[in-house]
Amino acid sequence: MKLYFSPGACSMAPHIALREAGLEFELDKVDVRAKKTQNGGDYLKINPKGYVPALELDNNEVLTEAAVIVQYIADRRPESGLAPKLGTMERYRLMEWLNFCATEIHKTLGALFKPNVTPEMRENQIALFGKRADILVQQLDGKSYAMGDKFTVVDAYLFTLLGWTNVLKLDTSAWPVLADYRARVAARPAVKETLRAEGLVK
Repeated sequence: MKLYFSPGACSMAPHIALREAGLEFELDKVDVRAKKTQNGGDYLKINPKGYVPALELDNNEVLTEAAVIVQYIADRRPESGLAPKLGTMERYRLMEWLNFCATEIHKTLGALFKPNVTPEMRENQIALFGKRADILVQQLDGKSYAMGDKFTVVDAYLFTLLGWTNVLKLDTSAWPVLADYRARVAARPAVKETLRAEGLVK
């Protein structure tokens, strides 16, 4: 498999999941603005959507969308416990979490990276993130990870998104539960390996 990624982008979620699952994979760094792969190839030929992540499978099919890719990875190595078994209520709870991450956290914070964001839009998005952060605190308080005591692909995605608050220089001191959660996930060996591989830490 080959993961097309951009350092620190939402592609970090499947990157973490691949390492947690112990699967073999290649990395190909994408210049998202230029739509070029590391060797200068046209990324739009791989993923017409133009953004990361994209996971090229061994049969040359390409899978996109972080929330879907992480589930594919988890199902390739079910013994990893990265996702509950398909068809169970626990799996639907995992999908519920992933959907919340994608539609509420990802889109809210992602809008702040746009170059044309106005001060008013920025203020609105930050206020919206605050409401979502309050929900996260309610869900995470007293738990080691999003689904309880066990790390799942939800944590790979949520950790990635919450990391954007540093890049965006958002004050998250009002939610110490989130800081504790991020530190807990960051301490995992697979997460450390991912951050090093993406050049985000030494």
